[in-house]
Amino acid sequence: MNRPIRALAVACLVLFLALLANANYVQFVQADSLNAKNGNKRVINEEFSRDRGPILVDGEPVAESVPSNDEYKYQRRYADGKLYAPITGYFSYIYGRGGLEYSQNPVLSGSDNRLFVSRVVDVLANKQPKGGSVETTIDPLAQKAASDGLQRLGPTTRGAVLALRPSTGEILAMVSQPSYNPAALASHDFVHVERAWGKLINAKTQPMINRTTQQTLPPGSTFKLVTAAAALEKLNLNPDDMIQAGRTLTFPGITYTLGNQGGGNCGGARITFERALNVSCNVAFGALAGEVGADDLADQARAFGFGTDPLAGLPSGPSRFPTGHLEPPQLAQSGIGQYEVAATPLQMAMVAAAVGNNGEVMRPYVVKAVRAPNLRVLEESKPESLGRAMSPANADKLTQMLVSTVTKGTATSARISGMDVAGKTGTAQSTKDRPPYAWFVSFAPADNPQVAVAVVVESSETARSEIAGGRLAGPIARSVMQAVLER
Repeated sequence: MNRPIRALAVACLVLFLALLANANYVQFVQADSLNAKNGNKRVINEEFSRDRGPILVDGEPVAESVPSNDEYKYQRRYADGKLYAPITGYFSYIYGRGGLEYSQNPVLSGSDNRLFVSRVVDVLANKQPKGGSVETTIDPLAQKAASDGLQRLGPTTRGAVLALRPSTGEILAMVSQPSYNPAALASHDFVHVERAWGKLINAKTQPMINRTTQQTLPPGSTFKLVTAAAALEKLNLNPDDMIQAGRTLTFPGITYTLGNQGGGNCGGARITFERALNVSCNVAFGALAGEVGADDLADQARAFGFGTDPLAGLPSGPSRFPTGHLEPPQLAQSGIGQYEVAATPLQMAMVAAAVGNNGEVMRPYVVKAVRAPNLRVLEESKPESLGRAMSPANADKLTQMLVSTVTKGTATSARISGMDVAGKTGTAQSTKDRPPYAWFVSFAPADNPQVAVAVVVESSETARSEIAGGRLAGPIARSVMQAVLER
């Protein structure tokens, strides 16, 4: 009889130890991930009863908690909710969190381990824990200029604007249109919240997508910066070297021909490399892509950040350059930003910024600092290099080519009086049943850039025949650059 009893006792001991181990694992290893998980009602109830910390733009709160007269004690409030929604995200009792409200939740809610002392002090003082603050890199004037520029194209316009500081990677503007008001999801009227959520997620215009970081579209001729960089780096071209141009690019044994926008000949059968960029010659850049080769062009795209997801704290996705074997027409189309090339405005802003930053790619970031409730700095972002996409000498050559594109080429809409501006237009074809995408990338001042901008107009009320990067997106880029430079 003793043997079965001993076996049962050992089994019970093993089960008890397993239970003890699991309890400790949940409490000490999984605690942070479980607390951060959307839908954890215990955590949400507790957080709704706290003074959640603010998200700041230029020192002013664009998201903050204010006292409420209900059981939750505090109500989340968003200043200019639609303007900053791509950055702040939302804080909802039912649907959890998004944007910085999600990624910075430990600090904002006051549950971050670095705030342990603050929580202890609050408990001893019989106070509810208070959240810390998140300071962003956003320039409010640039943000407003970007939003106003898109809205001037009509209330149904879909598009995005992203601006960076080339030397650091700080994101100065991040505007996605259409947007949404996070206040509708933060309401304590949960029936209203459910209705608002249903409308947002079912809307064909997808207002909750951050078009600056989550949506990839063919970049069209703005990708010619990447092809030009590859030609400078791999083919040792100079701006005044003569290259192939003409009306069409043909491929032996293949019936397909690549033509120029409008059917022109770019100025002749052979033109300078600089003129090819000035007039955005498809034939020239399609031929250059063939000379560079698929592998080297793909390497150049990766050097600028294609295929990576460099932004922390906000939902984003990698831009794409086609991999594997490319037929000559596919490679030529890729060289002008078509075929399967797809990029976010963030990525194209990174390309422009790297050219202006002597060829060095900086990691983009939107959180400048996080602070404790007593304003003690918990963490401060520092500029971080992602590597060099091209040599400083070649970056300078490409910059001068982009300056001449603004002064006498297709990008004249970005001109700023008394200043050299570098810029490039792009008009990317999509499908036959929808209008093209209008792109623009630029940076200024050209000799010491303080801002780089990428604009994409996905759709607008403009007539299809009037859609072009220089006409629609260029003026927006110029106004954003001016907003930053005139501070």
